[in-house]
Amino acid sequence: MEWDIKSLLESQDISYTCAGTDRKVKGAAAISVAKDTDLSFCYHVGEKGFSLISQSNAGIILCNSSMKGLISPKVNSEGTKQLLVFTNNPRLAFVRALNMIYKKKQLVGISSRASVSPTAKIGRNCYIGDFTVIGDNCEIGDDSIVYDRVSLVQNCTLGDACVIQQGVTLGADGFAFERDTSGNLERFPHIMGVKIGKNVEISANSSVARGSLSDTVIGDGSKLDALVHVAHNVKIGKYCELTAGTIIGGSTTLGDMVWTGLNSMIKDNIKIGNNVIVAASAGVIHDVVDGDIVAGVPAKSIRDKVTTNMRFLMAGQKQE
Repeated sequence: MEWDIKSLLESQDISYTCAGTDRKVKGAAAISVAKDTDLSFCYHVGEKGFSLISQSNAGIILCNSSMKGLISPKVNSEGTKQLLVFTNNPRLAFVRALNMIYKKKQLVGISSRASVSPTAKIGRNCYIGDFTVIGDNCEIGDDSIVYDRVSLVQNCTLGDACVIQQGVTLGADGFAFERDTSGNLERFPHIMGVKIGKNVEISANSSVARGSLSDTVIGDGSKLDALVHVAHNVKIGKYCELTAGTIIGGSTTLGDMVWTGLNSMIKDNIKIGNNVIVAASAGVIHDVVDGDIVAGVPAKSIRDKVTTNMRFLMAGQKQE
């Protein structure tokens, strides 16, 4: 099957201009290995962008608009030119095109090997995988997918169109104890739940603890990578990206569009503002203001030292 990239972009209301020969593609690949029948993209600009694009054999390349007029399409052995498509965000355009090309059929149904509590509520057009446990007082919104071996322990609410990948645990007890006079540890009761918004994705083997005296909350559109841990009472805003290994201590609040790097740690009982970037392996022990970029242990602001615009785009920021 072949695809017309112009039609795909127009269907997504993506503005573009072109140079080269109109053509269709049969697949997609990275710019360094793409063939004449492939679609690829390059978000780099300047010398690096020029080098990557000029050396690529891709049939169609989505390029940054700033490269228009600086580079010409290659001609293949048959005398056919590449098609260079210039758009403001080539990576986003590529993602949307691929999601249309490789659109998967929605999984629907409850596996006979799943365990669903009589008090749980499952929405329309949902999928519940093998050996998944949906516990007491859990509610799953419409069009959500809960893959194999997931545990919703109790008091969990998922919004519409959520994706919960294999091995995730939601709604287990948080980690909180009080010592008596003899030094024995007594568990602090966790009587609340987990509230997850719409279009949230949680990747494999992550855990989100239920709240003690207030719910643990994840806002609409947020995405959690594999092996992320969210402790009790945490509040995560909308459209956040938490990459693999992120750990968030109890009762911490994250604003909207926060991005956390690999193996970053955010201490309990602090506040992270909106549009914040936390660098890989950072240890955040103090509040972070809106729009800041922090790195190191303990984490400190490095916003004034960051000049690469791609860093800002991770959290939806615009470089000033």
